[in-house]
Amino acid sequence: MANREKLFTEFTAPTRQEWLDKIEVDLKGADFQKRLVWRTNEGFNVQPFYRREDLEGLKTPDALPGEFPFVRGNKKGSNEWYVRQNIQVDDPIEANKKALDILNKGIDSLGFHIPGSMVSAETVETLLKDIYCDIIELNFSTCQRHSLELAQLLVAYFEKKGYDKEKVVGSIEWDPMQKLLMKGKDVTPILAFGPQLVETLKNYPNFRCIAVSSDALNNAGAYIVQELGYALAWGNEYLQQLVDAGVDVDLAAKSIKFNMGVSENYFIELAKFRAARLLWAQIVKQYEPKCDCACQMVVNATTSTYNQTLFDSYVNLLRSQTEAMSAALGGIHSMVVTPFDVAYEAPTDFSERIARNQQLLLKEECHFGQIVDPGAGSYYVEHLTNVLAEEAWKIFLRVEDEGGFLAAIKVGTVQDDINATNQKRHGDAAKRKEFLLGTNQFPNFTEKSEGKKPVASPVCCDTVATYKKLETTRLAADFEDLRIHTEETKVPVAFMLTIGNLAMRQARAQFSCNFLACAGYKVIDNLGFKTVEEGIDAALEAKADIVVICSSDDEYAEYAIPAFRYLNGRAMFVVAGAPACMEDLKAAGIENFVHVKCNVLETLKEYNQKLGI
Repeated sequence: MANREKLFTEFTAPTRQEWLDKIEVDLKGADFQKRLVWRTNEGFNVQPFYRREDLEGLKTPDALPGEFPFVRGNKKGSNEWYVRQNIQVDDPIEANKKALDILNKGIDSLGFHIPGSMVSAETVETLLKDIYCDIIELNFSTCQRHSLELAQLLVAYFEKKGYDKEKVVGSIEWDPMQKLLMKGKDVTPILAFGPQLVETLKNYPNFRCIAVSSDALNNAGAYIVQELGYALAWGNEYLQQLVDAGVDVDLAAKSIKFNMGVSENYFIELAKFRAARLLWAQIVKQYEPKCDCACQMVVNATTSTYNQTLFDSYVNLLRSQTEAMSAALGGIHSMVVTPFDVAYEAPTDFSERIARNQQLLLKEECHFGQIVDPGAGSYYVEHLTNVLAEEAWKIFLRVEDEGGFLAAIKVGTVQDDINATNQKRHGDAAKRKEFLLGTNQFPNFTEKSEGKKPVASPVCCDTVATYKKLETTRLAADFEDLRIHTEETKVPVAFMLTIGNLAMRQARAQFSCNFLACAGYKVIDNLGFKTVEEGIDAALEAKADIVVICSSDDEYAEYAIPAFRYLNGRAMFVVAGAPACMEDLKAAGIENFVHVKCNVLETLKEYNQKLGI
């Protein structure tokens, strides 16, 4: 056999310092740390490039698929996952019809939410009619107090049908601590049902009954590392309670299922699932299970609602598709893609079909289900996996020092932490430090709400808040409220008085149009005017409520004050930018400026107030 030549052997691999020296030359004196190093919300730095030596000392690259600590996934032969769709059961007959319909359209995992008052043998019989429970995955949720009854009914149904217990795959999503987080309700009495649930389903090894619903944290605005750290503490709390109640550790661990959210940060979310399996395996290992298989983390991933928007809602498809890719490549057990319209309506047949097809596209067209852990070996992904694990572990240990997850949420430290993050992210969105395409950046100038309103969170009438609750306001909500209010009250006209330097006036006009359209203002851009008087006259002819002068910093000293005086209060006057002569302009009476350092939301609220909107 001919010798195979190794490519590039004649080239010397550049060292890290040589790369840094080259980058420094290309930056032309700019600060490397400020220009190229990204400080993530998760509290660590991401470098612009990684090399083999960055993996030295890491254990994750040596892991194998399907083997402890399962960082590379629970499977060895494929990356297949269940394509899941959830169904609200208001009428068992109609829910059954819908289930049978979507099973013929690519779904192989069903999630039924059954109101507690409807839990009965008749409901189970009707709901599962003509559904082969040993072929697809079945998931159920109901009132926490009725979960044990539902488990008993399901076991009776499975036995009546004679299903092979090994082939029944699914879950009952019993998670009373989620109720404490979301509603502030005392769940202590309900926690006693956990061991009974496990005992009821102990003969069904692939049917889990204890849920860790950390997707609630994701939808409340938690950063990725917060969701991961608290999810681990959450799961450990349930595991410890079960073991303390006398449940065998292998059975207890195999009864727990994680429902995790997925946000838009593609690579960090991908790494999150790898880090989650790694850390959960280490936690369970400390309980000394008989089999390493008990250390496997089973995750259902759901794309986020936190970043979904009412305006320009088709952009939600881009967000959820990126999120779905992260989850699929991260090696999850099952996935729900949230329909793009849930922010403002009950999902339609169309939006549900698109959500299904988003997953089917990844499986059938992109073959994401065929390659196990494709991120493995990537210097970047391995680094992210390791650093996420380190940061999440700090949160986990802090919660354990507080007495465990239940104790932490009773005193409110978890809620305070997530709510503070939510508040910070809303503040960042207001300042455009965090972008929401179509909402606080590049809005659709002509779009109207057409009667769409944000969907209100359901109110639980019997809930008395004993503890602190999570705030779950979507990131876009503040801008949407402002824009809908403007649309329903009065839509002002903003006229761009473009003059002077061509490049600067065009850039500032575009910036100002985007800025003001975030509140639903009608914007009129222009090619340019020879004099400010010509521009003001054109603005008044267009019945402008706002005149925005757009020019270069140097030329504002020449144009801004004459334009302001000629306008003479007949409309609001705004300068696009923060020129060096700003103080002189303010001294002349000009008080409105829009620029990159503005708080967009507060500025627009102020303008609405001045315009009487």
